[in-house]
Amino acid sequence: MKTLKDVKIGETAIVTKLNGMGALRRRIMDMGITKGTSIYLRKVAPLGDPIEVTVRGYELSLRKEDAENIIVK
Repeated sequence: MKTLKDVKIGETAIVTKLNGMGALRRRIMDMGITKGTSIYLRKVAPLGDPIEVTVRGYELSLRKEDAENIIVK
């Protein structure tokens, strides 16, 4: 399974599943990341964390720890 953490800069991915439980899952969903959502990886910080993505027309920064819980295709 490919996670959002594995996506390369400039690629677009579609969310297929969200891992995680409770507050973590709810926080990811509250940011607009739900099943079927298109995510474009804009850039990665110089030290690799966080990553910046475009979701539903706005920019969002995510920690790689959170990106590992987002399964994409």
